[in-house]
Amino acid sequence: MPAESNFQDVTSSTIRTRTMPQLSGGSEKPRRWIKRYRTETAASTASVLSTVTAFPLDSVKTRMQTYPYAGALDCVRVTYNSEGIRGFFRGVTAPLASVTLVRTISFSIYQRSKYVYSDWMKKHLGFCPLEHVNKNGAYPNLGTIACFGAAGATAGSGITFIACPFELTKLSAQVSVLMAKQKNVDPQKQAIALSYHNKGTFKTLANIVKHRGFTGMYTGLNLHLLRDTLGTGIYFATYESSKQLLTTFSGKDAHKNPIAVLVAGALCGIVSWALIYPIDSVKSIYQRNALMYSKGQKVPVPKIQFFRRDMYRGLGVSMGRSAAVNAVFFSAFEFLKKRINAMKEFE
Repeated sequence: MPAESNFQDVTSSTIRTRTMPQLSGGSEKPRRWIKRYRTETAASTASVLSTVTAFPLDSVKTRMQTYPYAGALDCVRVTYNSEGIRGFFRGVTAPLASVTLVRTISFSIYQRSKYVYSDWMKKHLGFCPLEHVNKNGAYPNLGTIACFGAAGATAGSGITFIACPFELTKLSAQVSVLMAKQKNVDPQKQAIALSYHNKGTFKTLANIVKHRGFTGMYTGLNLHLLRDTLGTGIYFATYESSKQLLTTFSGKDAHKNPIAVLVAGALCGIVSWALIYPIDSVKSIYQRNALMYSKGQKVPVPKIQFFRRDMYRGLGVSMGRSAAVNAVFFSAFEFLKKRINAMKEFE
């Protein structure tokens, strides 16, 4: 499981931490800190690796959502011809910082939430999802899916308020060149669009505040909250259930089955994006449009329409990006957490 893959290991580790005597000496302190915050340490490290690896695909996805292209390859060709390799990494600073922070907090909230929900279900329903998933040969059921989905939704809603300003800044950087090249646009809007051209992360953020005020950093918050609450719930429920199924079929423990982790990581990204993609498209379009408006001006909100073709522009790229990001992320996450759990706290 993403936050703590082995319930029994966590319990014994916690008991061991509380009962072992505290030794003096500064060399043990970093090790104790890493073991205590193993979820956060593994999540932040794995996040940096996965974000850098797949960022070009994220850039192509955003461009296809907000501007018309003949396809993914056309978007890649046009971007490379007009902006070079740098164009694919435009705006990477914001998500590198924000995604690392958001993932770390998200996994921390998820970790705590799933134990709270599992304890509640055990107390009131007589079923403990965390005990069930650690039984050999067990399969996912409605109780485990509900527990992990609710914990994921809690984590998703909790991190929205941190992620929204960073994601708006990233989107602005990714489409700034395209906004500046728009034709037949109101001169005032064109001037605002040009002000975002070739700005760094912090200058872009300052520019947003200049044109839309401090609340402008939270442009599209409602759409962001809806996307992350639903998407993160689906994300974790899919990951946990897929990993449990693959582990059961293989007859191996999850820690000894990296293929299960790799496949489950890829699947959770594909499934979650496929189901909530129109919400993300509307969020991107609304935020892009809002960047060309000044403070106080009303920005039209596009309607969320499922199964409408233009709402799924860039879905293939997004699913490929998400599969790659999450396969790398969860593989690195589980590997690092396993290594940290194996560390000796004292020598």
